Amino acid sequence: MTITKESAQRSAKAGGITLNYYEAGQATEVGGGLPLVMLHGGGPGASAWSNFGRALPHFAASFRTLLVDQPGFGGSDKPEVVGNYYRHAADHVVALLDELGIDRIHLLGNSLGGGTAMRLALTHPDRVGRLILMGPGGLSLNLFHADPTEGVQRLMDFGANPTREALRAFISTMVVNQELVTDELVEERFADATAPGAREAMRSMGMSFWNPETAEDGMLWREAHRLRKHTLLTWGREDRVNPLDGAFTALKLIPRAQLHVFPNCGHWAQIEAAEEFAEISTAFLARHVERSRS
Repeated sequence: MTITKESAQRSAKAGGITLNYYEAGQATEVGGGLPLVMLHGGGPGASAWSNFGRALPHFAASFRTLLVDQPGFGGSDKPEVVGNYYRHAADHVVALLDELGIDRIHLLGNSLGGGTAMRLALTHPDRVGRLILMGPGGLSLNLFHADPTEGVQRLMDFGANPTREALRAFISTMVVNQELVTDELVEERFADATAPGAREAMRSMGMSFWNPETAEDGMLWREAHRLRKHTLLTWGREDRVNPLDGAFTALKLIPRAQLHVFPNCGHWAQIEAAEEFAEISTAFLARHVERSRS
């Protein structure tokens, strides 16, 4: 299936702002016919297409698939964050679903997008079928690693000194295979990370996790026991952003959770272990039976 960024690109109103997204595929019997929404991570220059564009053809073969630029990222509007970012973004994603007339979805979230997906599933359980979380923020509770982790520290370094060199250092923590950190990727992400409004949006998002009045709402691990959805936790064994030990609290607390670990893989399993990630995710979603609301 050939899908281009231009042919898949869409936009719609979502709770007073406009969200950019990419859509491809039609519903099939796989996963009970529910659409699949994929939410990207939160590093400098992150977007739905940069995280999941290469994975879209596989998922679009079985699902109506939407890759959403979260508020403050990519082609979406960049308003000041109200409250904690996970709730802020989840509310806008739900508003997008309402605008598009979509009742229920499967959700797949990477890092920051994993936190948004978790918050959406907790707040609007009737809107979600199954949940796939990739090294998710908010739910990852580091037991043995330093905090901030190496990847988060490099993210903060870029915020303080937004240069190409700082961005390359950050991206290098995302993967084991350093051949994936190309000059083209650095230039593409740097352009997006320094576009008008992007740095201010990153700062607003970051402050929502540091401000004592909003930070606690982002500690999703404290609410993990309330999640009743079938949940697939996926982790790269060599993740330097949200390390593997961060998975264990979620695995223990979420009643229907299972964990898959990709060897020789960092924070970007959808890129570094692309084929295996797509196969495992599709198989997990295919076990959903919509009539039982499982």
